[in-house]
Amino acid sequence: MAETIPEFGTSRAPGCPFDPAPAMRDRREEGPVVRVRLWDGSTPWLVTGYAEHRAVLSDPRVSASPTTPGLPRLSASEVREEGSVPALSFIMMDDPEHARLRRMVTGAFSVKRVEAMRTVTQRIVDEQIDAMLAGPNPADLVEAFALPVPSLVICELLGVPYDSHDFFQRNSKVIINRDSTGEERMEAMIRLYQYLDGLVGDKLDAPGEDLLSGLTGRIKDGELSRDEAVQMGVLMLFAGHETTANMIALGTLALLEHPDQLALLRESDDPKFVAATVEELLRYLTITHGGLRRVALEDLEIGGRVIRAGEGIIVVNETANRDAAAFLDDPDRLDLGRDARRHVTFGYGIHQCVGQSLARMELQVVYSTLYRRIPTLRLAADVDDIPFKHDGFIYGVYELPVTW
Repeated sequence: MAETIPEFGTSRAPGCPFDPAPAMRDRREEGPVVRVRLWDGSTPWLVTGYAEHRAVLSDPRVSASPTTPGLPRLSASEVREEGSVPALSFIMMDDPEHARLRRMVTGAFSVKRVEAMRTVTQRIVDEQIDAMLAGPNPADLVEAFALPVPSLVICELLGVPYDSHDFFQRNSKVIINRDSTGEERMEAMIRLYQYLDGLVGDKLDAPGEDLLSGLTGRIKDGELSRDEAVQMGVLMLFAGHETTANMIALGTLALLEHPDQLALLRESDDPKFVAATVEELLRYLTITHGGLRRVALEDLEIGGRVIRAGEGIIVVNETANRDAAAFLDDPDRLDLGRDARRHVTFGYGIHQCVGQSLARMELQVVYSTLYRRIPTLRLAADVDDIPFKHDGFIYGVYELPVTW
């Protein structure tokens, strides 16, 4: 009898919004490396284990490039004529080109550079809390706080006028929505690209002290093309606000649903405990959906399975972050006292998120400020009525009604 290969699924179960999708858990029970079936009939390998996750992402024999035959596509909208949409820069490239471009921005996201932005970030967070408290009650935490904070921070870093943030958020939502058509995604990406291209042109004429101005200096020195600089700008702007915004809102919901853990955070003035809180929420929630796609360039053995050259691989963060072999003492439980620093929410290996230090710093400021400034913060709706982003590549909530 032919082997029955289960469908790949990422929808989380009703009533369990913080846990990995049941389909992912079922595959994990079958083993850390198993076959799954995609919409087009292809059967890539699904990697759900923590050790296997790190093994794949650190192996130079796998490719992240969409131009490599065999890279899994999660929906029909991803199938397009190559080159019709500007690429998301180096995150979809292999070395050595990936390393060349990544080096251009790593300095801007160094721990020292990011720490220098902590005071600005604190001011932004306090101002947004002031505005929310002065506005209507109840409020939507997503619109009033979670989206504006990272948008303001990343615009400050890149040198982008904040009055364009609605434009960026609107187009970002189209790009990450799994139900967007290929044409809709292409048009949104092109709009972002064209705007950033104009901004790079302005900074070529009148550079400042921001990240985009730094990239224009590399253009003038011949290290970087204008197209490459624009693609980097799109990536940083897109990734810099959408992911952090979802972590702010979903993290707040998780803490409100775990009042004992929220009380520990609210009562602590220890920066190390706040930092540990951020790591545990990143591990527990794992908001990146759909997995990291790769394709084997050579035969390799992972988790006792032989993956042949040309076969696709999907590496999922959410099950790796709940692997009991890596995170002892009930990994399905939110525990702010846990040492969760080894989580893989930001990926692993050469493609590990370049902006992770910025995200950590922002979340530390948010989580150490919001619940102290508004100690009576609570949900203004039943959790079952909150709209979760089951349809996106980044998980979160569309709205979070709160009151105080």
